[in-house]
Amino acid sequence: MKTLFYGYGNPGRSDDGLGVQFVEQLERYVRAHKIPDISFDSNYQLNIEDADTIREYDRVFFCDASQEEIDGFCITPVVPSDARVEFTMHAVSPAFVLDLCRKIYGRTPDTRLIHLKGYVWDFNEGISEAAEKNLQAALTAFYEILPSLAGNKMPELIKSSACT
Repeated sequence: MKTLFYGYGNPGRSDDGLGVQFVEQLERYVRAHKIPDISFDSNYQLNIEDADTIREYDRVFFCDASQEEIDGFCITPVVPSDARVEFTMHAVSPAFVLDLCRKIYGRTPDTRLIHLKGYVWDFNEGISEAAEKNLQAALTAFYEILPSLAGNKMPELIKSSACT
């Protein structure tokens, strides 16, 4: 099973860069441990062209900073939807990218969104101390399950995690 981790956000806006940092650190770990079939990508924001990117994968994890009232991090399923595209904001949702992939390529990878709790959104490089703790908790959880992602079963952490 081929898996993609796709982080997005603006690293120049403090905690908004959490998704990108998560993917960068996860990639270093995967490379160091030679875990197969896991790829990585990142950008400032999602684009409609990302439908082409995700079509090659069985599983996709979008990773983004969150302002939601969550504890640390959580994972939610992404359901294809043609709603929620804001061209004036240049913002495309993971659900919209997945919907385009389904419509254009006839593919619907098992897609999840990793929400990483952020606190500071100022113009500044680097994340806050509180966000760093959330980032490390998410990384530790994923380090444990990365080898099992090559199999057909979804790890329990991913199946049972939800934002509350």
